[in-house]
Amino acid sequence: MTRTEYSWLLPSAMAGPAEHASGGTGGVRRPRRTVRDWAVDLMLFLFAAFVGMLALDAAERAGNDEMLIMADLLIGLLACCTLWVRRSRPLGLTVCLVFVQVVAPTASGAVLVALVGLAVHRPVKPVAYVAGLALVSMTAQAYLRPDPTESRFVSVVVGALLVLLALASGMLVRSRRQLVLALRERAVRAETEAALRAEQAQRLAREAIAREMHDVLAHRLSLLSVHAGGLEFRPDAPPAEVARAAGVIRDSAHEALQDLRTIIGVLRAPGDEGERPQPTLATLDALVEESREAGMNVTLDRGVADPAAVSSTTGRTAYRIAQEGLTNARKHAPGTATTVLVSGGPGDGLTVEVRNEAPRGPVPDVPGSGQGLIGLTERATLAGGRFEHGPTGDGGFAVRAWLPWSP
Repeated sequence: MTRTEYSWLLPSAMAGPAEHASGGTGGVRRPRRTVRDWAVDLMLFLFAAFVGMLALDAAERAGNDEMLIMADLLIGLLACCTLWVRRSRPLGLTVCLVFVQVVAPTASGAVLVALVGLAVHRPVKPVAYVAGLALVSMTAQAYLRPDPTESRFVSVVVGALLVLLALASGMLVRSRRQLVLALRERAVRAETEAALRAEQAQRLAREAIAREMHDVLAHRLSLLSVHAGGLEFRPDAPPAEVARAAGVIRDSAHEALQDLRTIIGVLRAPGDEGERPQPTLATLDALVEESREAGMNVTLDRGVADPAAVSSTTGRTAYRIAQEGLTNARKHAPGTATTVLVSGGPGDGLTVEVRNEAPRGPVPDVPGSGQGLIGLTERATLAGGRFEHGPTGDGGFAVRAWLPWSP
């Protein structure tokens, strides 16, 4: 059952915010009484009235005059009525009732109930002071208004035991409430932390998908741009060359569409990597061959004898770095020679470098430049490696990454 649906079964201090049960005032507006509060207050009122009637009966048997008995009755009734404010003003009410019971034994039941409320709603230090005052009051009452059926010593001992029992009951209730509130706060904190972890996981997943989408689609669309630009600037190209360029455009568009469907599938079904195989270091030859078919002058220098020995995560990261490097060379330095260097071994790490010559002529202004390098930096960092990029001494540009390779 939830706290919202069954809050009427809880004390008002626990049905509302946690700070109401701490015992401090702090200017916080107290919550309204629940059904459980009204029932408990009514039972305690009846208990205080019952104890007061017993004290009134003892006063009648002691032979007190009718005026004194009538005054005891009125004072006891008023003391019981004041118990309805014991939740909002427990300290002041208890101190007043303690002084009243010295001359009016009918207020003893109200004092016991007020002591319970004081122990529930206030910390130990003020409760201890008022408890000492209540013991003194009980002793004084035994001498000022003695019970004829009992000795003063027995009256003092019984009164002290009742005071201690009331305080113990209130402290037990207070400790249980504090335990429940601590558990509730811990549960709320755990839910908040779980929500934050889920939000962070979603953000990381979105960033990973965004990097994947940029790496894949930027490469495919750059191939489309190169061949479409070639057809635009060479309308008199031979039919065979036009057909080959159109075929590359068609294949690139088809691959881009398939990659986009895979990424959208991952978004619809988290945890599903899709049916298409993920690229690794072993598929780097196909990437270089695809770039050559697009008209790039690419040289692959791979110093890794067994690409399949590289883990899938490291191989995929190396592939994406090489792919982004080729895409940047095709966009910013078209027609120049580009070299892809791959070297390393188990325990030494894997090094991937893409280097292109200085561009021939003015560098074209491409919107969104630099986003791919930021994504590669994040990708390499997540893989536990390093990523560097910058111009070379001959006017070209190079990207270089080192990735860990476990022995």
